[in-house]
Amino acid sequence: MIRKAIRSIGISVLLLSSINLFAQNRGDDQKNPQGNYEGNENMVNAGGNWTAYSGEDRMTAEKRSRFELPADNASRNDQGAKVIFYCTDGKLNLADFHPDMRLARPNWISGWTGRPQMRVTVRVDKAHSYHNWNWVNGHFLAMDKGTARELIGAHLFRVEFQTPRGPQIAEFSPEGLDLKLVSKSCGMSPKKP
Repeated sequence: MIRKAIRSIGISVLLLSSINLFAQNRGDDQKNPQGNYEGNENMVNAGGNWTAYSGEDRMTAEKRSRFELPADNASRNDQGAKVIFYCTDGKLNLADFHPDMRLARPNWISGWTGRPQMRVTVRVDKAHSYHNWNWVNGHFLAMDKGTARELIGAHLFRVEFQTPRGPQIAEFSPEGLDLKLVSKSCGMSPKKP
């Protein structure tokens, strides 16, 4: 009888702690590592399949922008793979590839930083190349700036990456992006592969 009472009290405490932890972290769902872009009130079409979000840091007054390109096979209601650029005060901070599926373990270690990386194959129009992108906790890959510049000027962009089930390919159609807006917000211009 006493054991059952202690067990039910323990379960209750654990349940309340979990609810409290969930409530504290729930607000973080609308944030990203490069700023607070709550809701979609600052969302605009940036040309083609691109969407742009803008905002200002409440403490530092930095101008922040985010550009997103969904994969061709993603619907408006479904997450799907996407590419995201984070920019601050006219400079690109991060260019990320979010596969919307579990990534395989990293297969490369950066010689400069010691960070885990994944070797990917990238196709930009008719050219293809190999890159080692930073593997971030198995959730997404951080792209290099050169690939981001190739992407904004491309008609076709594909990424082959590794999952536990084997290689997968994400296909994007980046054509139509407002290059003046990207240049102003991120300081980037297109580059041929």
